[in-house]
Amino acid sequence: MVKEGIVLSHKISKEGIEVEKAKVDVIAKLPHPTTVKEFTFKVIDTKGAKNLAAVHLSRLENPHQNVLDPKEINESFPLDTLNLVSTRGNSSTSWFADFANYHARNFVVKGMSSQQKRKFCKDVKHYFWDDPFLFKICADQVIRRCVHGQESIDILKACHYGPTGEHHGPNYTAKKVFDSGFYSPTIYRDAQDLVKNCDVCQRQGKISQRDEMPQNSIQVCEIFDVWGIDFMGPFLSSRGNKYILVAVKYLSKWVKVKALPTNDARVICKFLKNLFARFRTPRAIISDRGTHFCNDQFSKVMQKFDVTHHLETPYHPQTSGQVKVSNRGLKRILERTVGENRASWSDKLDDALWVFRTAYKTPIGCTPYKFIYGKACHLHIELEHKAYWALKHANFDLQTAGDHRKFQLNELRDQAYENSLIYKEKTKRLHD
Repeated sequence: MVKEGIVLSHKISKEGIEVEKAKVDVIAKLPHPTTVKEFTFKVIDTKGAKNLAAVHLSRLENPHQNVLDPKEINESFPLDTLNLVSTRGNSSTSWFADFANYHARNFVVKGMSSQQKRKFCKDVKHYFWDDPFLFKICADQVIRRCVHGQESIDILKACHYGPTGEHHGPNYTAKKVFDSGFYSPTIYRDAQDLVKNCDVCQRQGKISQRDEMPQNSIQVCEIFDVWGIDFMGPFLSSRGNKYILVAVKYLSKWVKVKALPTNDARVICKFLKNLFARFRTPRAIISDRGTHFCNDQFSKVMQKFDVTHHLETPYHPQTSGQVKVSNRGLKRILERTVGENRASWSDKLDDALWVFRTAYKTPIGCTPYKFIYGKACHLHIELEHKAYWALKHANFDLQTAGDHRKFQLNELRDQAYENSLIYKEKTKRLHD
């Protein structure tokens, strides 16, 4: 009886079927092929469009490449990698850590895909390192310092309800941060969260407006051509004052105010004479039909300085709408800054005026302060948080700096005029 046998190079026994050991030994001793010609195979050319799976797989990186290769432990670290900003994937990592590492230490984070590398190389050109801060050259060619985390929140709070804060909405608050020389990609979202959690803003929010007549915008060409004037009050007596006289330039949105004990024609004429001496005589003044504006004393002053006096009509009070808007803005700022001591509003009037002048105005595309003086107002937060101008010595050549400033001022006013036209056309479409 046969207990085991060899069939087709396989050993068959009661233990099962297995490959013959002698054949395995012979194959192991055969020489390995060194060229393609020693293999027996056939190559079939297939178009890429008909073999999409293979084409896609051929372009993927092999994640297991060199996994089993022995690696030596690196016990020496170059100095340029010891002081990196932070690690990727950490929630506390600043959003600009990769850009800072690249510019400060010429270090590029590994493990990025080709698409991420292209985006990184495109974005990193807009940043530069000035130890110990990273700055970004924004789309408007303004250099702003990159901020992150609690510092960006502190700057937002200072712009929202600090000494120059006016409790504006999220868009104006974020734009004030940009005007102060700071940048963060999440500034609009952070500003919206800040306004939602601001108790003062939630208690004193705006009320929806009623239906009104179609708008007819007043377009002003020169910066000091048209002024609007109006009274606010009466308020609770503060240092003997009960009224606020407001004058606003129609083009630049620049506001002049004065706290007064009365609202008669005498104080108005005195205020206007001081205004004309400082800003030159305008072409027109717009007001409502109050008795303090419609009287002989006021008319004589208008005739003396050759100024046209325009009055609003009862059926269209929007004629003096610009000064009404300024009144609401100043009143809102005073309400949110005075607090419980309502009798101190006259002491806070200068602070409210400073806040109003440094607030971003959509019709002109900048702040009234920048429109008048040709440069942004430097606020305390720029010194505290180290804006770019505060780190550099500017105006080495006074003549060159002066000529450049004059050119910028004219260009800024041209842009403000165009922005005003666009804004008024847009608001008219939305209003009507």
